[in-house]
Amino acid sequence: MVIRIKNAQRARKEAVQFGYSKIKWNIARVLEEAGYIGSATRKGRKNKRAIEIALLYDEVTKNPKISEIRRISRLGRRMYRGYREIFAPKNGFGVAVYSTPKGLLTDKQARKEKVGGEILFEIY
Repeated sequence: MVIRIKNAQRARKEAVQFGYSKIKWNIARVLEEAGYIGSATRKGRKNKRAIEIALLYDEVTKNPKISEIRRISRLGRRMYRGYREIFAPKNGFGVAVYSTPKGLLTDKQARKEKVGGEILFEIY
């Protein structure tokens, strides 16, 4: 999902669509709250459900809002951090998304809630 968003922005697409799952929906919700994507909508029913995300671009320069997405935790190597080890990527200019016992949270929310978890990706 994360790489599809990255590729769609590099190709200057207006929106990107992919299959629905709860974790993808929660990631889209977190990115929407952080201001990196436009509206996220659910489409379809039953087995044909999908998520459509409107991508955001700078109005003046037409550059994508997302300059880079780095996936941290992978199938071969899971990365976990306690809440004391959580830091803001790019000196506070980026957002890291964590999977915690309290759901998907950004790095700021995880520090505030004092919960650690698996770091999924960083976006800036």
